[in-house]
Amino acid sequence: MKYAIRPMKPEEYDLLQDFLYEALYVPEGHVPHPRSILSTPELRLYYDNFGSDKDDLALVACSEDGKVAGCVWTRIMNDYSHLDDETPSLVVSLYDGCRGQGLGTAMIQAMFDAVRKNGRKAVSLSVQVSHPAQHLYRRLGFVEVGRAMGETEEEIVMRYDLAKDR
Repeated sequence: MKYAIRPMKPEEYDLLQDFLYEALYVPEGHVPHPRSILSTPELRLYYDNFGSDKDDLALVACSEDGKVAGCVWTRIMNDYSHLDDETPSLVVSLYDGCRGQGLGTAMIQAMFDAVRKNGRKAVSLSVQVSHPAQHLYRRLGFVEVGRAMGETEEEIVMRYDLAKDR
């Protein structure tokens, strides 16, 4: 299936909560988080008042029939991957049936362009040590810059230098 990547419309910002929930890693054999976890202060900062700052950028991937399949967004916030007030944190999420098709890679690369045009020099993210997505991030060029204790396990903090593509 073909997908188009485009900026998220303000009326779609409510989807950030759905995609944040999809992005919560649940290791094999573990019980999924209750949806109410999204209302905790440490997760609300990913979507509360989104669009109110110039560094709030979001892209969605849509199928040919217009259904949103994935989202990538950035914002400067004091989350697990916070490095400084100049480096936006990046979140990428796809609905389950849309994973493993290269769409996440395409969305992240499109976001690199958007963040670079916005005048930023890097992005950061955090990923659980046991999460298989860390291999994708390394393949894309993210570099481990530290570790942080997440909600349930240690997280790798990674940074991508946007200048290296120039």
